[in-house]
Amino acid sequence: MLKLIAFFALLLAVAFGFAEVADTPGHVLLQWGETEYRVSLLTGLAGLLAGFLVLLVIWSVLRLVFRLPSLIGLANRMRRREKGQLAVARGLVAVGVGDQRLAERHARDSERLLGSEPLALLLKAQTAQLAGNEKGAELAFKAMLDNPDTHHLGLRGLFVEATRRGDNVASRLLAEEAYRTNPGAHWANDAMLRMKAQEGAWREAIGVVEQAVSRRLMDKIEGRRLRAVLLTAAALESQERNPDEALTLAQDAVRLAPGLVPAAVLVARRLTAKGDTGKAARVLETAWKSEPHPDLAEAHLVARPGDSALDRLKRARTLEKIQPHARESRFIVARAAIDAREFAAAREALEALVLEKATTRACLLMAELEDSESGNQGLVRAWLARASRAPRDPAWVAEDSVSDHWKPVSPTGLIGAYRWQEPPQAQDAALRARIDADRFEAPAPLEIAAGEAMLPPVPAPVVASAAPMASEPAPDAPEPAPPVEEIVRPFIPDDPGPEPDGPKPTRRFRLFG
Repeated sequence: MLKLIAFFALLLAVAFGFAEVADTPGHVLLQWGETEYRVSLLTGLAGLLAGFLVLLVIWSVLRLVFRLPSLIGLANRMRRREKGQLAVARGLVAVGVGDQRLAERHARDSERLLGSEPLALLLKAQTAQLAGNEKGAELAFKAMLDNPDTHHLGLRGLFVEATRRGDNVASRLLAEEAYRTNPGAHWANDAMLRMKAQEGAWREAIGVVEQAVSRRLMDKIEGRRLRAVLLTAAALESQERNPDEALTLAQDAVRLAPGLVPAAVLVARRLTAKGDTGKAARVLETAWKSEPHPDLAEAHLVARPGDSALDRLKRARTLEKIQPHARESRFIVARAAIDAREFAAAREALEALVLEKATTRACLLMAELEDSESGNQGLVRAWLARASRAPRDPAWVAEDSVSDHWKPVSPTGLIGAYRWQEPPQAQDAALRARIDADRFEAPAPLEIAAGEAMLPPVPAPVVASAAPMASEPAPDAPEPAPPVEEIVRPFIPDDPGPEPDGPKPTRRFRLFG
């Protein structure tokens, strides 16, 4: 609206000006030699304007004629650039689909048409990577360093190539340069963090995490988790030479991540050593709410030195109340009950574990329970045999790497990648156990009195007798032990039978770790 008003105002001003000129008396005299041309003032102004327009047209034509060669060159360059960009686009598509020959052809065309432009160099480098030409890719990325627009892209490409060939020195130098010149790059922050963690420079790695959070390259929740892991790693490293510093670092880690198992265990052990058993128990119970773990349970049982076996059983019951449905709660109750010789409570906990999933730890505990309660070595060996082929219990797993102990860094440098979970082999073992169980038809369930052995119903296959034939003299053999009365137990395929009478050694089986 304002533009329309301004246009009409200008038009009105021009019309008013022409009207004033037309009403103004006077004339214009032009003398050329002895000839004089006399015209009115309005006619003279119109002629002057027409002459100016003619001169403008003549100047434009002459300028076009003189600039024609440069315009033709500019048109050729624009056409080459358009063809080069089309070649780059088609080449990148060929790289994406893995067509090496087509990508190489378009890379040659783009290099011929565009020279050392960033996109042409990028296509050349990616084509060399697709062809496995490490030298060509490295040369293309080095050429990118000369252009400020592609300098950081060249650094990243050289870093990737150095990492692929295992040149740790070059990788470190390139990552440090990228982190210094472009601290906002995600890959530079990740590379520096991994390198510091793999070198064990925990405090420097914590500084990288803090800077990444401040630059918003990492969210605050992830930053807290990584800081807790790094603080725990530093505490574990310094617990021998400086226990007080280790306690401080571990407490900082627990404040950031209360459920971090190694940090909670370290804090509890240091507080127990200082005599503060109450605070140690609270730290362990808080971590137990987040993730029931055997290390937490073991530390909780010994949090108060001098406790009797019954006292430790009470402490195990406390953990069970916090997480009543967790398998680790039943494990710790069974462990403490066996030590306290409360076999009925131990059997009750183990029955639920075995029926739910008979893992290696559950079978080992059942073997220890049979050895401690009845001393039936046949059942002990049967449970040990079953433990050898049972599914594995949860362990610390990261990137298909299984460890009995927590580690702050995975083999590839990921921080906090280890998780307490079933290893991949446990699923295969469970499948094999189900296949073995389906080979026989399950018999009718046995009625078992409370407190007796609880085993999955397994039929009695045909087993070759070890006794000699009737026609041959029987070798000297010990008298078989009298049958146990009032206890009904199913037959186990691997059960060799009772052993001769005599003292039976007490056995312990590895349950943790």
